[in-house]
Amino acid sequence: MRSLLLVSMAVMALGLTACGKKGAPHAPGPSQDITYPGTYPPE
Repeated sequence: MRSLLLVSMAVMALGLTACGKKGAPHAPGPSQDITYPGTYPPE
């Protein structure tokens, strides 16, 4: 019973790790159209 629990937990953990995107995050669209992160004007 315990081995079945361990195997099922391992399968769920592997399934969750496979859902992530690979590579660094980047904003969608062409780089010249990206306005963020922007700088705030001084007050």
